[in-house]
Amino acid sequence: MSRKPVVGVLALQGDVREHLATLPELGAEAVIVRRPEELAGVDALVVPGGESTTMAKLAARFGLLEPLRAAVADGLPVYGSCAGMIMLADRLLDAPPDQVTVGGLDVTVRRNAFGRQVDSFESQVEIEGVAGDPVHAVFIRAPWVEEAGEGVQVLGRVVGGPADGRIVAVRQGNLVATSFHPELTGDRRVHALFVDIVRRRLAERAGAVAGNEEDQ
Repeated sequence: MSRKPVVGVLALQGDVREHLATLPELGAEAVIVRRPEELAGVDALVVPGGESTTMAKLAARFGLLEPLRAAVADGLPVYGSCAGMIMLADRLLDAPPDQVTVGGLDVTVRRNAFGRQVDSFESQVEIEGVAGDPVHAVFIRAPWVEEAGEGVQVLGRVVGGPADGRIVAVRQGNLVATSFHPELTGDRRVHALFVDIVRRRLAERAGAVAGNEEDQ
């Protein structure tokens, strides 16, 4: 029997509580991550929405920035929503010159692409890998992906309106990011997609360990 995946939620700033409430509904153990030793104990990580510049500064202050980069490079599954997408991006547009990111996603992300807080809106977005009706997406001072590298799978785009065709959901390996906040709507399907990625990675690692033990 496979064990329950332990998914951390980066709890430096932002809508942490909503993710902590959602993940157990999908069979994962949800824990808070604020320090490197807590990051070392998780199978995956969620980077929530919030204020990306503040989040990056706090990550550096708590000594988490380099451990986060190392964990992503080592294949840790990470899901970033809104500010989390910005944190995972390799390149930023409309960002302060000193803003740093964790990186790992070969994308160029435009901060606050849809406008200010008063321009927040809701829409329906079809997400590849999510069955059923389109996902009801909540965009709050949201970014979008301006450009995606060859290894990045585009999972969802805006349909209709002035932002028609803009990329709002992507995946690259074990990394998933959305411009919107599925944790605010009660729709668990995006989180379920991510937890499935985590479970597959755990199964692969368990299989590798078993194979090595048989060879000894």
